[in-house]
Amino acid sequence: MSALLLALGAGAVIGLALGALGGGGSVLAVPALIYLLGFSPVGATTASLVIVTLTSVTALVAHARDEHVSWRTGLLFAAAGIGPAMLGGALAGRVPAGVLTAAFGVVAGAAAVRMLRSGPAAEGVVTVRPGRAAAAGAGLGTVTGVLGVGGGFLAVPALVGVLGMRMRDAVGTSLLVITVNSLAALSTRAGTVETLDWAVVGPFVGAAILGAWDGKRLAVKVSGRALQRIFALVLLAVAAFMLIDALV
Repeated sequence: MSALLLALGAGAVIGLALGALGGGGSVLAVPALIYLLGFSPVGATTASLVIVTLTSVTALVAHARDEHVSWRTGLLFAAAGIGPAMLGGALAGRVPAGVLTAAFGVVAGAAAVRMLRSGPAAEGVVTVRPGRAAAAGAGLGTVTGVLGVGGGFLAVPALVGVLGMRMRDAVGTSLLVITVNSLAALSTRAGTVETLDWAVVGPFVGAAILGAWDGKRLAVKVSGRALQRIFALVLLAVAAFMLIDALV
């Protein structure tokens, strides 16, 4: 199968995840770029940040239109994560490929387990504690910078489990966090962006953006709890694959 078709197929799936779940796109993008399209781990994390940033902006607009974005909480998360994301991005190139792969699997697995164990999201008004939001945002920023992910697959569980936000609002708000954190991490990787294979990355981005719109429509039809479980199961599968690859 040609690289173009693989890029289009993977991009559509990742866009669907971002649009419906507010995360998971980057945690799927990195292994797709490595195992399907032959990118190096460092190149894959950089390409993933480009793909997820552009796709997240598209999905964010759609969720904001339906008033499912908590701007205050999202900006608090994002502001706390900018510095750590930039620092992590600068350090990422010094981390061995095997360590990056294993760390990716561990973080994804931990996030999945947390989501499976958490109860239904609150349906009332949520009181956001600035200290907790800032601490969680800093942690997400660090993960974004080092592992090249937008952080949505951790932001959604944090917004739901730590801050008690409703699932649909967490999905929309996480897209804001993903966009800001990814841009901060990309600012430290300007040199590697220029070396990307844009004949692959371009179609990947286009398919992901179209998939994000379909994902947004899917989110309206599926319950928040069902989305949460689907999200967690996808993360577990990816985590297991990445850990096996790193250890073998």
